[in-house]
Amino acid sequence: MRLAVAASPEVALPTLETLLKSEHELVRVISQPDRPAGRGKTLTPTAVSQWALAHEIPLARPENKGEIASHIADVDCVITIGYGLLIPEGTLSIPPYGFLNLHFSLLPRWRGAAPVQRAIEAQDAVTGVTVFKLDAGMDTGPIYTVHRFALDSDITSDELFIELGELGVDAVLETLEKMSQGIKPTPQSNEGATRALKLSRDEARINWNLTAEEISAKIRAFTSNPGAWTNFRGSPIKVASPHLSQEKINPGEIAVIAKRVFIGTATDALEISHITPVGKAQMDASAWANGARLSEGELCE
Repeated sequence: MRLAVAASPEVALPTLETLLKSEHELVRVISQPDRPAGRGKTLTPTAVSQWALAHEIPLARPENKGEIASHIADVDCVITIGYGLLIPEGTLSIPPYGFLNLHFSLLPRWRGAAPVQRAIEAQDAVTGVTVFKLDAGMDTGPIYTVHRFALDSDITSDELFIELGELGVDAVLETLEKMSQGIKPTPQSNEGATRALKLSRDEARINWNLTAEEISAKIRAFTSNPGAWTNFRGSPIKVASPHLSQEKINPGEIAVIAKRVFIGTATDALEISHITPVGKAQMDASAWANGARLSEGELCE
């Protein structure tokens, strides 16, 4: 089958690597245009664009969704993986086999932009990947393949993206085989549907009056992007790598116990292993505490 892949993030790379070596022909990669990144705001290709250029795969970077149609007239099917743009309804019918989407949740739970993070934030016990046929709705199309993945209680979104990126490879190959055999997808139910809304910096601020489990889930969900944060001495700091403990400390209060940093919650305190002060790189929390010269009873807010 002649394929195009429309994708942008690093999580798409395991599928791209596998398709390149498969019996299918990877005709083209479609990705978002280069965007300013870093402190210097240098124009930077997406992770998928960099992969395509390195492997000398024809690469299209349309400036808007209306241009996508001109890049898919010669393919049998398009696979989308975190591409970042809604495909116009009229474009979906151009390839003979339409568009597939590799989505990182067990649809219909967590339809939308941030399914990996929302599953962790909600403390779901299981998540997975779903391959479905795109339609005009938001992740509402009929389903070909579902693969499940049990969530550890300490997993971060960064770690889960890696796991689901690998899990998605077999799901995509399985779906392509089903399509070649003429197997039709199953209509997707709306029962139990939830929305995985895009992440915002404001909601990444920690409320230390929640339980340790709730706060840990939010920190792990928001790891890297946008990063869970709190105010300390009037400036924001990002916190990462939380661990449940049995220490009892007032909500938001910081304490150093046996050279380990704890912050109080509504239940037990959380041990925090990494902190990123504003304008600085991430560091061990114990090193940060040494430099901060904490006073007894100081609070995060």
